[in-house]
Amino acid sequence: MVFKKMLSAFGVGGPSVDTVLTNPNTRPGLALDGHVNLVGGDAPARIEQITLGLVTRVEIEGGDTEYAGVMEFHRMPVSGAFELAPKQQLAIPFQMPVPWETPVTDVYGQRLRGMTMGLRTELAVARAVDKSDLDQVSVHPLPIHERILDAFQALGFRFKHADLERGHIYGVPQTLPFYQEIEFFAAPQYAQTVNEVELTFVTSQQGVEVILECDKRGGFLSAGHDAFGRYSIPHSDAARTDWTQVVDGWLRETTSRYGGLRAQGFGAPHGHPGYPGHHGHRGSGMGGMMAGAALGVAGGLVAGEMLEDAFEGDDGGDFGEE
Repeated sequence: MVFKKMLSAFGVGGPSVDTVLTNPNTRPGLALDGHVNLVGGDAPARIEQITLGLVTRVEIEGGDTEYAGVMEFHRMPVSGAFELAPKQQLAIPFQMPVPWETPVTDVYGQRLRGMTMGLRTELAVARAVDKSDLDQVSVHPLPIHERILDAFQALGFRFKHADLERGHIYGVPQTLPFYQEIEFFAAPQYAQTVNEVELTFVTSQQGVEVILECDKRGGFLSAGHDAFGRYSIPHSDAARTDWTQVVDGWLRETTSRYGGLRAQGFGAPHGHPGYPGHHGHRGSGMGGMMAGAALGVAGGLVAGEMLEDAFEGDDGGDFGEE
């Protein structure tokens, strides 16, 4: 009996957990539905709590170094304490809201190279090792995102890479401790003035803040520099705008001014010499402190490769892959 209790404390013969999503595909502002399936172990167990969390891979800058880790950015309890009998089978339904600012992972049915997302289930068992489960999630763009991404493709931009950067963008209301950068190689008609363009969406229930960062080429008598633009777009505009023309206008307007742009809904220009931030427009002060706190509260940071390793074998391909 003592030996069995010892094994149970190490998770041997204890309860198991398996989360099954009704559909692993979702969009910002929608929800993920499914069931948390439990099977009791060899002995009765007291389940203290069942919790779901959305996790993703985030780039972290610290001093002169940059590294990647897995951050939990949204958390929801599914169940409080209860007793699970030996071999008892239990299915607990859930509906987990997906935050509006959740980054996009899939476009045109393909994974954005550099992006990964998972739903982690934590089963807290009294006097025993906690159990967990991890399921891959695909976040697809909203209509407003799709129109803008379609415009980049129509203008000839080629997708390069996407990632998440810890921190906050100066002057933009943000609830998550990171932002997404979707990077493109310059289209031919912009190639003489721009090397690359980074696109960021910060989405809310009302609409989306679109932030552009253009890596401008240097000239014979001038050095290269970044130019920035910010635009506020309501969701209702998605269906009634010529987005190719709009995005082309944004890009030409952004790159026509040195270091910044007073765009729609934007006060001070990005890239101002006195502005503290990452790449001239990313906030590093209080935003960085808040992001660091969120890492601790949300369950900490682990090696960035672990999330990808958990989904090994998923061979759906990457958007932009040649």
